[in-house]
Amino acid sequence: MNRRKFFQQAGAAGLGAAASVTLAAPAIAQENPKLNWRLTSSFPKSLDIIFGAADDIARSVSEATGGNFTITPFAAGEIVPPLQAADAVASGTVEMAHTCCYYYIGKDPAFALGTAIPFGLNARMTNAWFTAGGGNELLNEFLAGHKLYALPAGNTGAQMGGWYRKEIKTIDDLKGLKMRIAGLAGEVMSKVGVTPQQIAGSDVYASLEKGTIDATEFVGPYDDLKLGFYKVAKYYYYPAWWEGGPAVHAFFNSDKFNELPANYKRILTDACAAANANMLARYDASNAAALRQLVAQGTELRAFSSDILDVCHKAAMETYADLSGKNENFKKLYDSQQAFKKDAYLWAQVAEYGFDTYMMIQQRQGTL
Repeated sequence: MNRRKFFQQAGAAGLGAAASVTLAAPAIAQENPKLNWRLTSSFPKSLDIIFGAADDIARSVSEATGGNFTITPFAAGEIVPPLQAADAVASGTVEMAHTCCYYYIGKDPAFALGTAIPFGLNARMTNAWFTAGGGNELLNEFLAGHKLYALPAGNTGAQMGGWYRKEIKTIDDLKGLKMRIAGLAGEVMSKVGVTPQQIAGSDVYASLEKGTIDATEFVGPYDDLKLGFYKVAKYYYYPAWWEGGPAVHAFFNSDKFNELPANYKRILTDACAAANANMLARYDASNAAALRQLVAQGTELRAFSSDILDVCHKAAMETYADLSGKNENFKKLYDSQQAFKKDAYLWAQVAEYGFDTYMMIQQRQGTL
């Protein structure tokens, strides 16, 4: 082979290799585009577990994409008021929010089933219904009409029943009470004489201190200790029969989510699932110590009586029957959750209940 022919062939090969590299680079760029999203939370940064789930999501996504996909979380009120987070996502003001569906029942009562309803599922059942029982698919069918897509991104576990200035011994003690309470629980409470108030978490202490409200529920010992409710209300009741295992969701603008490449959708889905598990684990690891501190500060721990629970349960069932009769969105989600709940509690009362009950007895006897 003469030298001229050799260099011509070598040059052609080199150009082919360069072309393949040039063609590959845009393909990789399309799969891993540079994106910068904003996330508005409904929670203050001081509540590090519930707000921290947004940080967890952002960190996981950034690490998995080599920094190409960044999400910047903003605390409640930094971009929009905490109870307008979903509206900001739907309108495109931000791409994403970390919030609770039941804050938006004013738009449609069906939103409540995305978080928790009175006498509903516990945390484990909630995760099972959303993940393996078709719950999140049904929720997203409903949310599509609001330009939203959602993934579970946190759960607090069963919550406490709130802080009261006076003892609640009978159902009559609830009558006339002004109480901060979210979701459908407010509607149920109104049936037994409570005047419900929907107030953002960051404003609850001031409202209780000033006497704007007489009682408040929030989450549980860890958060409630941080918020200082024990300083302005003495009696701490349990359980929150309205929040046996409330879910917190990551909301996405549906158009923005659908525009993501498939690998980014998967990364975001996995990040939310990890944040979902981590939030519940952190609350479970933190609440016992916080409860001890609250009791040491003089908090009076009280259980709601069975009579109170029975009256409230009856009011809840009446509420659901009424809503199911006039709201198809609510009925579709509620019927699915009810069917799931019946089997879930059937199974739970066998092995889980048997084991947990025995171990709790050992804990009380000091023989763990």
